[in-house]
Amino acid sequence: MRHFLAVCLIGLALPASAPALADVPSPVKVAELSARLYAAGMQAGDPLLVLAAAKLRKGLAPVAGDREAVGGTAGQGAPLSWEEMLASAAALAGDDQVVLGLIEDARVETTKGVAAGPVYNIGSLGNGKGDTYPPIEFRGGEYAEVYVEAKAATNLNLGVYDDQGRLVCSDTDISHIAYCGWTPANAGSFTLKVDNKGPVGAEYALMTN
Repeated sequence: MRHFLAVCLIGLALPASAPALADVPSPVKVAELSARLYAAGMQAGDPLLVLAAAKLRKGLAPVAGDREAVGGTAGQGAPLSWEEMLASAAALAGDDQVVLGLIEDARVETTKGVAAGPVYNIGSLGNGKGDTYPPIEFRGGEYAEVYVEAKAATNLNLGVYDDQGRLVCSDTDISHIAYCGWTPANAGSFTLKVDNKGPVGAEYALMTN
């Protein structure tokens, strides 16, 4: 019964070859969902949750952004990869051959039809420090998304400000990830600010759609 439920759970993760649907979450949102699912799985010691997170993340193809990274270098602070998630799932699975088989299936699964992933930039922040990005243009009337993720167990906060300096969106939950989504009434420039509220310094990725 447990393994039947396992297969059902894995089926909930977006397969790499799934067709594009109007109600499918955006790549940025999927990145956030996979991070939350991974954290829940690690906390619960459940390899199936971690596997589902890895399958979600494997369906993304993030690319380094063309905007200058703040305080970091290429290769550092990149979002947690699906390979790393699968490695964590395997460690939690122990000697469970059925779950290990599911993990191996996910590892070799092809990624035909992968949608373009979120653009991301790399940054690094000490405890109590903040990064303010140069203004970024977003289209009016289209849903805009910004997401930050750190591998380390720190507390990242995110704020989005319009060209008048007004806060339009923020995420200040105590977490190593933060997400903001909003729909600009008109095309314009928005400033993104990332703050590290501790307890440790951390490299992070900032993603936009």
